Amino acid sequence: MTPPRLPLMNRRSFLAAGAAVAAAHGLGAHAATKPRLMMDGLSFLPEDLAELRAAGLGGMICDISEIEEVRDKDGVPRYLRTFEKCSAALDATVKRLAGRPEAFVALKGSDIGSRPGCATFLQFQSCEPVGTDLTRIADFHRRGLRILQFTHHNNNLFAGGALEREWSGLTPLGIEGLAEMNRVGIIPDVSHGSEPTMLEAARRSATPILLSHGACKAIVDHPRCASDTVIRAIADKGGMMGIFMMSFWLTRDPVPTVDHLVAQIRHVANVAGIEAVGISNDFPMAGQTNLVALSNDNAEGVKEYLPWWRAMRGQEIAGFDWTPEHVVIPELNNIGRMAAIAAALHKAGFAARDVDKVMGGNWQRVLTDILG
Repeated sequence: MTPPRLPLMNRRSFLAAGAAVAAAHGLGAHAATKPRLMMDGLSFLPEDLAELRAAGLGGMICDISEIEEVRDKDGVPRYLRTFEKCSAALDATVKRLAGRPEAFVALKGSDIGSRPGCATFLQFQSCEPVGTDLTRIADFHRRGLRILQFTHHNNNLFAGGALEREWSGLTPLGIEGLAEMNRVGIIPDVSHGSEPTMLEAARRSATPILLSHGACKAIVDHPRCASDTVIRAIADKGGMMGIFMMSFWLTRDPVPTVDHLVAQIRHVANVAGIEAVGISNDFPMAGQTNLVALSNDNAEGVKEYLPWWRAMRGQEIAGFDWTPEHVVIPELNNIGRMAAIAAALHKAGFAARDVDKVMGGNWQRVLTDILG
């Protein structure tokens, strides 16, 4: 989903979030151990870059796409990412982060921890900005882009999307585009893709691939969620997936809790190994803005999603034959989510070394394997 602009944190919330991060790391005033690496597999740069420190992030995959909402002939909303807007957003982000202490544009996995600030890997959430000109992939790479998602929900020139009545895989252009991503060093991301797109990308790619943000179909049967077959294929290729915060794709239970997120993480670990899973967000850094404003009242907040949900049902897209009751896990819809997740994993019996992997170590390993 695409974030609205969010308000700046006040000093009290910033300090509280910092305390939560310290607690999750086991840090006291005189802690001698190195803090745990925390990485977010998909989020957005906040207006106030200090929020990256409050969130405890040492690295993140950052979607910098600029979108335009359009309506198809049936009035269903679609999200268009043009070359002009996304190209400008790439340059603006690189300029914004130049010389900043809070974050920097990361070009290699080995950049994580190499200097102060959050190592920020720039991503477009669709190949739409490439159009039919594959030379743009190398140009985007030269200018700082490191991750490129094939499609966002719907079919495009490169690949089949997840939210279509009939699934399709990579197109001939998509196959060429994947080879070019491999050649120049841009990581392919299959999030939002159809199952054929994901499996074909895993089979054809010369490098590991990512499913940067998603959930498990075995738990919530929805095309936006990944089957065990997909999860294994990505892991067998050396890649991984991030579990995101969108609660209606984490559980159909009426009240979402941290335990539902832990169950998703455990499922991926059981299917493909603990090295195959990490944490993603898919919301703004301080949480889904409208839900934060509503004090995480899911019954009220879910209403903004229902027109889109019903439109998908009207299009007879699989998985929309029920009505969600929530959007967020309240305990996680805030700047301190990473600390809370780490604490929940410890409480659930995950070994400390495995918590390290889930919270950031796996992202670091995969990004370094691919990008150096």
